Amino acid sequence: MIKKIILTMLILASSLIASDVNWTKDYDSGMKTALKQNKPVLFIISRDTCKYCIILDDTTLKNEKVVKTLNKDFVAIRSWTNEGDYIPREIAQNTPGLPGIWFLLPNGEPMFQPLLGLVKKDPFLDALAVVKKEFEELKKGKK
Repeated sequence: MIKKIILTMLILASSLIASDVNWTKDYDSGMKTALKQNKPVLFIISRDTCKYCIILDDTTLKNEKVVKTLNKDFVAIRSWTNEGDYIPREIAQNTPGLPGIWFLLPNGEPMFQPLLGLVKKDPFLDALAVVKKEFEELKKGKK
């Protein structure tokens, strides 16, 4: 009986660990990682008191498919406005609401205009697929 309890606890613990996005420490280290790994960047601007930032965290960014895709194909960076985290000036000036969800090239150049506000799982997965496809085409020199 104790073996079953321990096994269940291990399975639960591993599923909790696997359900988190691998956020980089800060903008600079994230961009260095993106250059090194040649991956697109998911850059989210948030605030602790932002209702839609909290909902995004608790729903979309906890979805197993979203987490798996982000951890495999993207470098994820998050900056908190209330903690004074670094946000590039151009991005800060062009983010009229929170959360501000940007997709960047490894050199920091925005790929698209930002997604603003709460984005549900399915549209978020669609956006990730578009960004991944566009990034692969850019790498191949098609654009």
